[in-house]
Amino acid sequence: MRVKVLYFGVLKDGFGREGEWLELAEGASVADLVAECRGRFGGAPWASVAVAVNREYARASEVLKEGDEVALLPPVSGGVGQL
Repeated sequence: MRVKVLYFGVLKDGFGREGEWLELAEGASVADLVAECRGRFGGAPWASVAVAVNREYARASEVLKEGDEVALLPPVSGGVGQL
């Protein structure tokens, strides 16, 4: 099955692209997708990455379906200096 994966923040930089289509086994879960991506780019804070499937936050156990859009959202930091 194919799912569209969108990368943000350090993941976008690390993968060198905003997103891509990934081929996964039927019945693959969010956790399976994250493990696949982690194997390809190990330099990210994977334990803190939030995942949204079709624009709704998802649990690791959620089973993906053909054509799903999966956004990988690493933690964000920074902000404005003293005002």
